[in-house]
Amino acid sequence: MERRPTIIDVARTAGVSKSTVSLVLRNSPQVKEETRAAVREAMAGIGYVYNRSAANMRSANAGLIGLVINDLRNPFFTEFATSLQMALSARGYAAVVANTDEDPALQAQVVSAMIEHGVSAFIISPAYGDEQATFGPIARAGIPAMQVLRMVMPDTESFPFAAPDYLTGSRVATEHLLTTGAKRIAFVGGVEGRAVTNERMSGYLEALASAGVEPLVMSGRASRAFGREAAGRLAAEFAEADAALCFNDLVALGMLSGCAEIGRAVGSAFKIVGFDDIEDCAQVYPTLSTVRCDIAGFGESMAETLLAWLEEGILPPERTRTPVELIVRDSSRAGS
Repeated sequence: MERRPTIIDVARTAGVSKSTVSLVLRNSPQVKEETRAAVREAMAGIGYVYNRSAANMRSANAGLIGLVINDLRNPFFTEFATSLQMALSARGYAAVVANTDEDPALQAQVVSAMIEHGVSAFIISPAYGDEQATFGPIARAGIPAMQVLRMVMPDTESFPFAAPDYLTGSRVATEHLLTTGAKRIAFVGGVEGRAVTNERMSGYLEALASAGVEPLVMSGRASRAFGREAAGRLAAEFAEADAALCFNDLVALGMLSGCAEIGRAVGSAFKIVGFDDIEDCAQVYPTLSTVRCDIAGFGESMAETLLAWLEEGILPPERTRTPVELIVRDSSRAGS
């Protein structure tokens, strides 16, 4: 049995965004007459039938945005979700927030439930695995959706992607450690093989290759517990290692604890740089150097981008990278 044509099929046939098709269906005056004609022609050509009663039911939740996050236990993602929700609220929208705990099956379940409750759009920081179970229903429903912070769907035309410039961040951080005199820099944390791990490591590898230095990679969970364990392992197995760039701040904060536990002086004997700049970085001792991603500003920007798509039919760029900045503190300051 063939599936019924959807709004996304109309959009692709007419060469416009899904939001533009929605505006035509609502007889919005924002749409130019030639665009309206092209959409109507596409609808007729593929046999799309507008279910007005279903649309009326959905309109009751027209201001509802689904926000699906892979790990709200991590302050980085919590700050993102909070800033995004506040920005949406300022524009009169409500956010339905779900934590998937890195579980793709749970992610598919909550996305399905949100579709049933009539959300207008999604912003998803996705878990890895079984991507079609999550994104397939969204595509069939014709609901605008962005993937942020991680990219799991290569079809960025249908699911635009945005994230901070991880590659530049890790390159600048590694170059900083080299300028402090570090000779053997480890990259610590991040699940091996994941795209986000490879991306955060890519600038590190690039900088070391330019300097003629061999990399030292210690993969593992992006957690404080792994960072604490890694500090001891590095000291025992790679005594020559004198610096670490960590996958995220949680790993780096764990390394601070681990170094304290084994009596290794951070900032002088061993230098550490984290990634993300969560609030704890400026509060611990010694204060932690890190790559700032301005995650609060990123959340606000994603809210604006999504609402421009919904309200004005402005399709986001397929891929967006936002600037990052190295924040140097006591854990890696030259001469510490």
